Amino acid sequence: MKMENLAGAARLDLPYYQAAGDEVAVFEHAWKNRLPLLIKGPTGCGKTRFVAHMAARLGLPLYTVACHDDLTAADLVGRHLIGDGKTVWCDGPLTRAVREGGICYLDEVVEARKDTTVVLHPLADDRRILPIDRTGELLEAPPSFMLVVSYNPGYQNLLKGMKPSTRQRFVSIRFDFPRAEQEEAILLGETGCAPDLARRLVTIAGALRALKDRDLEEAASTRLLIYAALLVKDGMDPVAACRVGIIESLTDDAEVAEALMEVVAATFGR
Repeated sequence: MKMENLAGAARLDLPYYQAAGDEVAVFEHAWKNRLPLLIKGPTGCGKTRFVAHMAARLGLPLYTVACHDDLTAADLVGRHLIGDGKTVWCDGPLTRAVREGGICYLDEVVEARKDTTVVLHPLADDRRILPIDRTGELLEAPPSFMLVVSYNPGYQNLLKGMKPSTRQRFVSIRFDFPRAEQEEAILLGETGCAPDLARRLVTIAGALRALKDRDLEEAASTRLLIYAALLVKDGMDPVAACRVGIIESLTDDAEVAEALMEVVAATFGR
């Protein structure tokens, strides 16, 4: 199927996504030109939702992999499994995405073991091939296939960083938390909460994000605001909803949590 036909077959029920800039156009240009994409940004700022939105927009199957310390190249490519007295090859998510001409999204790719880059490199340059050593296959990625990876730069260290030889194979875009009016629109679109509640939650998030790198290791994410909004919409007290939906997810220190709750109480006039 031609790429333009795929784009025309995009689903109507797109996952909700509020664009913050030109990221939709960048994604589409990268896909049309068969370029891999790297998305970097803090936890909970919308990276995964963006990829899901774009896959649906383009009408492509999406294989999402949450990377971790034990993720190996075999987990991505596939392995032989024993069943019913015989050995059967089972494709991994990366291989399925290549065969189907879909999108393979590796979330927090720097968390994966280093041997995974050996698999990604030939797919992320002009060769666009996936060698499967265990079966002897050499898959050529169809035009519609796209490799997308993401990571949180705030978590990088000398052991977990992305090598320049890998980074420079990708078109890269930077995500951050949305502007206040955009974040309010996201809360309204995701939860259907009252506009005043959305405004107060975004105000709280702004105050908490100013504390990052001082009292907090990680900033309050848009995801946490959505959790709190859903709890309030279901009838929970707003201050209590902010405690369990936002504050307790940001810190284990009881004194810090109580200090943060003062911001919440002040915002709701308590």
